[in-house]
This record gives sequence, C-alpha cells and structure tokens, in this order.
Amino acid sequence: MQENNVLLVGVNLNNNKDFDHSMLELKSLAEACDMKVTGMVIQNLQAIYQSLYIGSGKVEEVKEAARLSEAETVIFDNALSPTQLRNLTKELDLEVLDRTSLILEIFSNRAQTREAKLQVESARLQYMLPRLSGMRTNLGRQGGGSGRMSNKGAGEKKIELDRRRIENRISELQDELEEITKERETQRKQRIKSGIPRVALVGYTNSGKSTLLNAMLDTYVKDDTKTVLEKDMLFATLDTTVRKITPKNHKPFLLSDTVGFIDQLPHNLIKAFRSTLEEAKYADLLVEVIDFSDEHFKEHIKVTQDTLQEIEAGDIPILYVYNKADLMMDEKDLPTIKDGKVYLSAKKKIGLEELITMIEKVLMQNHILCEMLIPYNEGGILAELQENAEIREIEYLETGSRIIVNCRQAQYDKYAVYRISEG
Repeated sequence: MQENNVLLVGVNLNNNKDFDHSMLELKSLAEACDMKVTGMVIQNLQAIYQSLYIGSGKVEEVKEAARLSEAETVIFDNALSPTQLRNLTKELDLEVLDRTSLILEIFSNRAQTREAKLQVESARLQYMLPRLSGMRTNLGRQGGGSGRMSNKGAGEKKIELDRRRIENRISELQDELEEITKERETQRKQRIKSGIPRVALVGYTNSGKSTLLNAMLDTYVKDDTKTVLEKDMLFATLDTTVRKITPKNHKPFLLSDTVGFIDQLPHNLIKAFRSTLEEAKYADLLVEVIDFSDEHFKEHIKVTQDTLQEIEAGDIPILYVYNKADLMMDEKDLPTIKDGKVYLSAKKKIGLEELITMIEKVLMQNHILCEMLIPYNEGGILAELQENAEIREIEYLETGSRIIVNCRQAQYDKYAVYRISEG
C-alpha cells in the first residue's frame, strides 16, 4: 500500500484506562504501514453500535474530519464485523480498514520468506471471505429469490465467484504450508536429536528481541552473515530465525527469534503462523524480552502470556529479561539481577554475560544426574555429552569411559542403553 493520509477512529468503551495507549499503538501500526495519520476522531460509548460501530451522528463527524484532513482511508481501532464494514464503507465512501486488516497489511508488506508470504496470504483470505459483500458495494444487486446463479445480480455473481476462488486458494495454501510444516518438523527433530538446549526469544513486538539476538551473535559467534534485521518499528521481522550461540566457558544452545506479539493479534494470523510460533512451543526455555522503558510493559507481559497459552507454550519455563533498562535506571547499576529477572540493555550489550549465566542456570534445573559407561568406540557420544551436558566426573576403565553426567531429559532417554545408575 502506498503512503496515504489516514484518519483514525476510536471508541472508548466504559472509560477504558488503556484506551489512549491503544490509540497510540494504532497510530504506530498505521505509520509502520507507511501511512500518514492526519486526524483522529474519538467517541465515548457504553456499548458499540451493531450496524455502524459508532453512532450515526459520529459517522457524519468522521466524514467531515476525513474531508478536512484529506484522508483517503479511515482506520477503526477494533475489529469490524462484515456488516459494520459494509455499512461504513457505504456511508463514508472511503476505504475503511480495521485494526485486524491493518496488521494483516503490515505482515503482507514485511513477509520475506516463502513460508511467511504463504502464511500471510492465507490469513488475509480468511479475513476477506466473510467480508466480500462489503468490498463489492459499488456493484448492483437485483432479484434472485430462487438462489440460482443465473438469477443473481452482477454484484452477487461476482461475490460468489470470488468466494469460490478464495476458498480454492485457501485450500492450495494449506496444502503448501503443510509441506513446509513437515520440513520444519524434520529440522526441529534433528535439533532435538542433537541434544543442544533450545531457547526461544518471545515478547511484545518492538521489545528488542532481534537486537538481543544480534548482540549475542556479535559477541559470541562473530559472524555478520548470521544477524537478522533489527529496526525500531512494530513487526520489523516476521520469520523465525534459529542460531547456535557458543559462549566461551558456557554450554552452547540454539536461540530462536520469533515473531512479536501484540494486543488483539488477529486469530487468523496466530493460526497461520502456528508452525512458526511452535519454535517457542518446543523450546526448553523461553526468554521473554520486555521493553522496560514502555509504561505499559505489564500489559505487554499479559498479552504475551495469553498468546503463549493459545499456542500451547504456556507451561514452558520463562526467564524474564527487562530490556532498555538503561533508559529507566542509572547505567552504572546495570546489569541487575533481581528475583530471577535480568535488567539489561541489548543495544549497548550490557548484561549479556549475566543473561547467559541465568539461561544456563535455568536450563540445568531441569537436568537429570546419572552414571553412564560409554564404550571407547562411541567417542562421538562422549564428545556430544561433554559439549552439551555437564560431566561432573570421568573415569577411564578397560570397557570404556565411566561418567557422572548432569544431562537433559532428551539425552537421558537417547543414551539410556549406556546408563548404569542415576541420582
């Protein structure tokens, strides 16, 4: 979508204390979509109007505000029903978007990989399907009581044809995404089989997840080709990235950067990105990155928790990282670790070593202490355990290497045949 002037419309229901923040976020979403916000209209209501979302008098006010601000598009702060979208488009005679369609537009513009593009297209089509009539208000309608296509008006014929095309395309996309999901699952199984712990960065959009990933890569990997896009905007990155972090004097781990969450993230998008978000579901540890400088960070934590529950990742251990703490605290007091939470600055690379130590500490809490006897002809197994587990004792016997090892459940199960005892 090319840059254009937009008017924002918000409904403050029952004096919602978070309303102003929600409208500021809507403005940021519009700007992230290369739109210029030229005005804003607010209405305080006890309940929304079923037919127009806002009152008929307020619709006239919106129409006039759009004319004065030369707005070409009107964006509403919440999801509009198909009926509301149809009626508002007719009344305003302008392009009408809601929060959901705006987020879908951003995702569409930002998608880079084939998987992300397919996921976004699927979500957009599922959103469009029940709203086709609202997108065809300029086409005529006429009788057609029998329900036969030949008796339908031009508009209804076009809608029916569009509906069939969209349904067919959604089916095609689902088939393609299933193939990609199988490939992702194969890659995931290989990572699980490797025995290397899996850590996933999660959190609200623009909290600094990609900045933290790049800081770790620059500090511990030294490979510029592994970095990801980082930008001060909502949904700068959509694609899940997995990188191996190899900090000196610490155990290596796989770190994944997932798509950011946001309040009222469209359900179709969560469904479409489920396979991508499952990198979090299958992690051994979630590192929730929180923008400590945002006064609404507590609400962001709640949104993240709700989204994690929706993708069935709510029971995975979480380490809370309060990023951008240099904007809220004296820098000389950083990093700070309090109540198991890490306060740091990813941008300034303050607190990375402390975070690595905390990650390792939490990961080790879920380990199992056992005794194994590794035959000398299985040197690769011993090497893998030395790299990815904690070997507390080693003794070289005639039959092989006897070790006391603190290992993950996956390694414990994988090398069960070599176990002598445990505990």
